[in-house]
Amino acid sequence: MRHGKKIAILGAGESGIGSAVLARKMGYEVFVSDAGRIPEKYRTELVDRGIAYEEGGHSFERLGEAGEVIKSPGIPPNASVVAYLRKAGVPITAEIDFAGRYTKAMIIGITGSNGKTTTTLLMHHLLKKAGLKAGVGGNVGTSFARQVAEGDQDYFVLELSSFQLDDMRDFRTHIAILTNITPDHLDRYENRFENYVDAKFRILRNQRETDSFIYCLDDAGTRKGLESHRPVARQYPFSIREQVACGAYLEDDRLIIKTEKNTFNMTIAELALQGKHNVYNSMAAAIAAKVLDLRNEVVRESLGDFKNVAHRLEHVGKIQGIEFINDSKATNVNATWYALGSMTTPVVWIAGGVDKGNDYSMLKPVVREKVRAIVCLGKENGKIHDAFEDDVDIIVNTLSAREAVGVAYHLAAKGDTVLLSPACASFDLFKNYEDRGNQFKEAVRQL
Repeated sequence: MRHGKKIAILGAGESGIGSAVLARKMGYEVFVSDAGRIPEKYRTELVDRGIAYEEGGHSFERLGEAGEVIKSPGIPPNASVVAYLRKAGVPITAEIDFAGRYTKAMIIGITGSNGKTTTTLLMHHLLKKAGLKAGVGGNVGTSFARQVAEGDQDYFVLELSSFQLDDMRDFRTHIAILTNITPDHLDRYENRFENYVDAKFRILRNQRETDSFIYCLDDAGTRKGLESHRPVARQYPFSIREQVACGAYLEDDRLIIKTEKNTFNMTIAELALQGKHNVYNSMAAAIAAKVLDLRNEVVRESLGDFKNVAHRLEHVGKIQGIEFINDSKATNVNATWYALGSMTTPVVWIAGGVDKGNDYSMLKPVVREKVRAIVCLGKENGKIHDAFEDDVDIIVNTLSAREAVGVAYHLAAKGDTVLLSPACASFDLFKNYEDRGNQFKEAVRQL
């Protein structure tokens, strides 16, 4: 028999453990269940807090006794345990929905295929510079639920993946930012791009007319989504191709931000984040800042002194005149397209990993123009060979970051750039993209 004061947590990663901590604080009897092995730091925390758990499999019947199950976003909707719970009529809730019940903070939610981490951290930087009490989390850093449990904020800036949005029911973003939508994670969405677009547009769910929706007018995926999703919130598009009445655009070399209340501008040369993709990220964050009526001086200073996130076009060093750049966070084709497009020297490109249904055709022109050689870093490299064998003369397979860096170093000439921008997930050879990036950086240091 189900009990309303019992909460079960599916998945013992940061999202799941954060949910368990918040549920315990709110007086629930909590049980955590993970199909795999729980990381030691989380297992220790569960023991220290006296929270019951299991690992290496799910006890379906015990989970079915819960009044509510909070599912970690990484667990797919077709998992057998999820199917069992739905058939049993057990409510399944997303972490963001659960945490959202216990905060009165203004929520700034940011999603998109690329740029969401940078935009999230930049937005948080703006709020902190303005002296506001603001937390940052979601798909980056500490989970939303844990932060609510450990002390509420006046603002939360949350990076929201499509997986987090999939299970969203009651959660509301007061300011929603959609950076772009390009094919990614299609294996989770029946290999249908329109399903992935629908997932991203869930960020608009529960918004009201007084809320704000900030989006890229230049992005084809977003424009396609707007044909079937009608925002009720105030809309603030941003573009580098055309002027907009309310939002952001470029005028010569100046970034123009217009809201109902005021206008702000600064030269793009003043931006800390350079490159076309980062102009978009700066536009999105600046619009949100002006919607919140932050002072122009704060916005200008913040956009000018922000330090970018690790593993995103991160300069590692220069050896014998060869530049090494870590873009391990580029786990899809569009992110790599931006990275290659921003290169101003010949490139030895390190690519590969777990392919998520990638279509490499959009990369072919920029690869022909800029790439000297490709170093594959992954177990299955056939699609990369097939895609680019007519575009570059040298494609080499490697199975470790150290090997990839060594091969790339010997293939590069003075004045070239060795760019790790995989366009693929990392789980064949690495724990995650951070591990891949860190191993790349360590290999460069050992040259």
